[in-house]
Amino acid sequence: MSEVFVYVEGPSDQLGMRELFAGVIKVAKQKGKTVDFYPLGGKEPLLNKGPVRAINILRNRPDSYVFLVPDLYPQNKPFPHTTYAELKSALRRKFSEEVQSRGCDDRLVERFFVHCFKHDLEALILASEEPLLVRLERSKLSQSWAKPVENQNHDKPPKRIVEALFNDVGKKYKDTIDVPWILKRSNLHDLIEKCPQNFKPFVEDLFEVLGVKPS
Repeated sequence: MSEVFVYVEGPSDQLGMRELFAGVIKVAKQKGKTVDFYPLGGKEPLLNKGPVRAINILRNRPDSYVFLVPDLYPQNKPFPHTTYAELKSALRRKFSEEVQSRGCDDRLVERFFVHCFKHDLEALILASEEPLLVRLERSKLSQSWAKPVENQNHDKPPKRIVEALFNDVGKKYKDTIDVPWILKRSNLHDLIEKCPQNFKPFVEDLFEVLGVKPS
């Protein structure tokens, strides 16, 4: 059985991705494949431990694939990076170094993928405008942001905007509750269109290794 392991930062990412990809998970299972999302306790643990975790999986499961999907924000932690390209390069270099030091097959890199949320998972929440409005119990949003939603920056990442939206209606944003609630009611293909810079390439790679076609 082909297995796909997607490592993310925390429980809200895991819960939200499971809801958003519920249909994909079901279709993959029908094809004899599994895909699931696993938190690694934050950005720094994910970047520090992720490559080694990936190697341990890939070398023992020849039909497996591993994705590391951290937030781009905050920058320069635990190593210098401000862009996705820099983040990806550093992680793939660390992966290759670990492969060499452990005497593993260089071809493991073919089943290792690095993507990111730009600048964090909440870009998908901003892109899910209709369910977000329902969650806020409002007919319009009180905050503005750059469009497309992945065009924020490290000084004002999407999560800060979402927190402000909830605060404006007298609510406290609880990511482990609000993220899965909103993404369960979101349309995956709408989010692909609204987040073409980093989310779309991630989904395309995931669909390819699963053998799932967009519907």
